[in-house]
Amino acid sequence: MINPVELFIGLRYLRAKRRTRFVSFITLISLIGIALGVAALIVILSVMNGFEGELRSRLLSMSAHGFVTGSDGVTSDWRELVTDVEAEEGVAAAAPVVELEGMIQSGRDLRAVIVNGVDPDYESRLSGDVINLVEGELSNLQPGSRSIILGRVLAYDLGARIGDGVVLLVPRPVGDGTMEPVLERFVMTGVFEAGLQDHDSILALVNTRDAAEILGLGDEVTAVRFRANDVMAAPAVSKRLMQRLDGVTASDWTVENASYFRAIRLEKMMMSLILSLIIGVAAFNIVASLVMVVTDKTNDIAILRTLGMGPNGVVRVFFVQGAMIGWAGVLVGVLLGIVLAINVPVIVPVLEQLFGFQVMPGDVYYVTRIPSELEWPDVTVISIAAFLLTSFATLYPARRAALVNPAAALRYE
Repeated sequence: MINPVELFIGLRYLRAKRRTRFVSFITLISLIGIALGVAALIVILSVMNGFEGELRSRLLSMSAHGFVTGSDGVTSDWRELVTDVEAEEGVAAAAPVVELEGMIQSGRDLRAVIVNGVDPDYESRLSGDVINLVEGELSNLQPGSRSIILGRVLAYDLGARIGDGVVLLVPRPVGDGTMEPVLERFVMTGVFEAGLQDHDSILALVNTRDAAEILGLGDEVTAVRFRANDVMAAPAVSKRLMQRLDGVTASDWTVENASYFRAIRLEKMMMSLILSLIIGVAAFNIVASLVMVVTDKTNDIAILRTLGMGPNGVVRVFFVQGAMIGWAGVLVGVLLGIVLAINVPVIVPVLEQLFGFQVMPGDVYYVTRIPSELEWPDVTVISIAAFLLTSFATLYPARRAALVNPAAALRYE
C-alpha cells in the first residue's frame, strides 16, 4: 500500500529542475508516445471493425443468415419446412432456394455463373429490402417467364442490357451418375448491385420453378434459407434447427464465409501487434528516464533510507513516478482514440478536401467511405494492456533504486 509520504515524493520527482530538464523531455516524449500508440490502436481496430461490418452486410445482402436442407441435398416438402423454420425463435423469415452452377452466354461472351432460383413472394420477406436492384423488379421473376436478373459486373462483362436474351448452360445429373448439358434461354429483366465482387460478377437470379425445371427437380428445392433477427445469433439458430427437425442439415453464414472473417481477424491481430510496438518503445523510454532519475537522485535515496524508509518504500516512490507518466499517457490516448474513432467518417472527408485526394475512390473500391465501429471491449482490452505494460516498465528502475547502498552514496558527501 502506497502511503502519503511515498506518493508525495514520487509526484515531487515529476517536477523538472534545471539539471533534469533533459530527463523531463524524455518523460514527455514517453507520455506522447504512449498516448499516440493507444489512440492509433483504438482507431485502427475501430476502422477494421467497420470494414468487417461492411463486408458482413454486403456478403449477406444477396444471401441469408443460414440455410436448411434435406440429408440428400434436396427438399421436397419445402413449404412445410419453411413454416417449421419460421416457427423457430429468432428467425425473422424463411424462403426456398434452388442453387445451380453453370455458364452464361450473351453474344460471343461466355462467363461462369451461380444461379439462385428464388420465389419473389418469399424472397420479398426474406431479403427483398436489402437487394439493391439497379434496374428491374424482383416481381419480374414469375414462374415460366424465363426472366433473369444479373449482377451489375456480370451484365457489364457480358455486354447485356435489359431485354437482351442470354443462354444458360447447366450440367444436370442423370440416372447413371453422369452429367448432361442443358441449354436454356432467358431474358434479362433486371440488374442488381450488392457492392461485393463475388456477388456482382458471378451471381444471377431466376424463379425457383424455372431453376428446378432445369435440374429436373419438379417441385423440389435444394434448400430453405432463413434470416435471423440477430445476425450474430444465426449459428445458435442453426444448431437448434438441426436438433429440432429430423433428417435435415443446417449451416449459417459464419461457416459459408469463414475464410473472409478469418482473414480479417488475422489482419486485426497483426495490426494490433505492430501498433503495440509503439507503446512498447514508449515504455522503454519510461525505463530510460527513470534510470536516469535514479542515478540523479542517488543521494536523495540514501537520505530517505537513513531516515528510516525501507527498500519497498523506495520502490513505491519510483513506481508512483513511472506509473503517473504511463497512466497519464494511456488516459490521454484512450480519450483521443475514442474521439477519433467516433468521428472518422467526418474527419476523413475533411482531410480529403483539404489535401485534394480521395482515400478510397469509387472507381476502384466498392466502399467509398472509411467506416468505423467502436467496440468497447476493444477499448477495455487496449487500456488494461497499456496500463499493465507501463506499470511493468517501472519495476526495474524502482528495484534498482531500492538497491542503492546509503553508506556508499553518502561516503563523500
